[in-house]
Amino acid sequence: MASDTSAKSAVAVYCGSSIGKYKAFSAAARSLGSALAAADRPLVYGGGSNGIMGVVSGSVLENGGKVIGVIPHAMIAAGGEKDKLRNDDPKVPLTEVGREKVETILVDSMHDRKVEMARRVNGFVGLPGGFGTFEEVLEVTTWTQLGIHDKPVVLLNVLSFWEPLRTLVRSSIDAGFIKPASERLIIFVDGPKDKEDHESYDWGKAALEALDSWERGRSNPLFDWSIKAEDSRLRKETYGEI
Repeated sequence: MASDTSAKSAVAVYCGSSIGKYKAFSAAARSLGSALAAADRPLVYGGGSNGIMGVVSGSVLENGGKVIGVIPHAMIAAGGEKDKLRNDDPKVPLTEVGREKVETILVDSMHDRKVEMARRVNGFVGLPGGFGTFEEVLEVTTWTQLGIHDKPVVLLNVLSFWEPLRTLVRSSIDAGFIKPASERLIIFVDGPKDKEDHESYDWGKAALEALDSWERGRSNPLFDWSIKAEDSRLRKETYGEI
């Protein structure tokens, strides 16, 4: 995947459009947004205003940082991303303070959204979220494994939220489906051992340090994506006469 030249320092954040049950989740989102702004690292995210998504974008804006929201046309037409737990008014308004400063990129589909976000950034951070967050985190991890890009995926393990995923990855390694070396494709930031300290912990600083610790060229990608189908000689050697 070709990277945009502006992606030198930008970070994609994947997280829930719902707020979650624990204050530590929102606190971590605020910490991350503040750290991104202080480091002059643009936030690229899904474009909504409510839930943890709105907390992290609002924190970047409040601290003078740059925000880029990538939103499918269908969600704009419906009023924004939905809070998955609310039944009274499922539409999430795009109204946080400083919204006028957000650069909004409109795309045609969810797949286009993910591609656009990935090409604009140098790394990915996952906060707590639901199915969409899980899928986004695992897809960009897979893209590093396949060699589509070589970018870090950092998960903020607030209140051990991501621990089941770490267990699943290790179980898959034990079962022979993931190479042991590929465990490093996801960086887990665990925070303090005492969960009571998670609400006040500086998750933003820890996230940036984890992103910067990524060593490019060590992911051992499975494929060389510079090879194109237009190379008729290679196609013939690989598949024979078609």
